[in-house]
Amino acid sequence: MNHLTPDHAPSLADRIRRTLIERIATGHYKSGERLIEMRLAEEFGTSQMPIREALRDLEMAGLVTAKPRRGSFVKPFATSAQREIYLVRGAIEEAAARLATVNPALDVVALQSEVDGMRDAARTRDIEKMIRHSVAFHRMIVAAAGNELLLKLWDSLHLEIHTRVTLSEPGIDFMAAADSHQPIVDAIQAKDVELACRLSREHQAYFEHRLNV
Repeated sequence: MNHLTPDHAPSLADRIRRTLIERIATGHYKSGERLIEMRLAEEFGTSQMPIREALRDLEMAGLVTAKPRRGSFVKPFATSAQREIYLVRGAIEEAAARLATVNPALDVVALQSEVDGMRDAARTRDIEKMIRHSVAFHRMIVAAAGNELLLKLWDSLHLEIHTRVTLSEPGIDFMAAADSHQPIVDAIQAKDVELACRLSREHQAYFEHRLNV
């Protein structure tokens, strides 16, 4: 999967992937619907190669399933698979918070800057900026844990995709989502390890709960 940075324009496959994610999250594509490469290529005015790349990313993230000789089909994103992502992510980020909170190398000012960036994005409902700052916030904590395996596991969850899915849900409150990160920063700044761990886990549990309402 391509990881975007503020200095790199999205590739065609990235733009296609974003559009497909938003369509799945908003119900434009129904569960079980087949995504036909040729038709998508015609719609986006491209060859089938970037379509395949985008669909491969979505399959790895658990949003579509590929069936031999039949093509790619939409999986319901608000299912046990999506809930499992939040559960696993909560466990990883809780473990990371325990190590990162006591690591003097974790830059709390930089962490706060990511929260402020999310709030700025929330005011204008800039989903791209919101995703960028959210992913950077959480990855900064996991990286500060100093545990390579934790970071590899975290990266393997394709969280840019799942963050986009969450923020594309109808009725999502961008400012509330941004503000929900502040208590984690405050706990880390206070060096309150147990609180930082609990808040990191509960932060993911909140979004997991949204799938059930």
